[in-house]
Amino acid sequence: MTDFFAWLESTPPAAAIAESAWLFPTLETLHVLGLSFVVGSIAAFDLRILGIAWPARRLETLAHDILPWTWAGFGIAVLTGVLLFSNAATDYVQNPAFLAKMALMALAGLNVLLFHFHPHQRLFAAEGHVSPLLRGSAAISLASWTAIVVLGRWIGFV
Repeated sequence: MTDFFAWLESTPPAAAIAESAWLFPTLETLHVLGLSFVVGSIAAFDLRILGIAWPARRLETLAHDILPWTWAGFGIAVLTGVLLFSNAATDYVQNPAFLAKMALMALAGLNVLLFHFHPHQRLFAAEGHVSPLLRGSAAISLASWTAIVVLGRWIGFV
């Protein structure tokens, strides 16, 4: 696996990022902007589920309005994140903050799958009922994405 990460660092895009004075900060800026769209839209959705924000607004309407922003931000964050990772892959795979961030992203992804495929989500859509499981999923989501942002900032300092 170490050979793969060393190879990744030697690819032309990774070398260009390493040799350029402006590519890394530009990619990092785009990564933060993409992540802002993801976290902001997910936080709005989770706060609605928890009954803290827009309690009168239908969940389906909110999802319709903000999910395109979530997916656009996710695409930007993944693309720029992969490019940033390629620049120093052998270092990142040994960085505890990076590893914790990836673990929490996996947890957040599983939580999204639970939300979208659990029958309680359909019950909410039909009756407006928010089950404790759905509220727990929203709370886990908020905590996970907040920690992902914090860990992302720590990667450069640990």
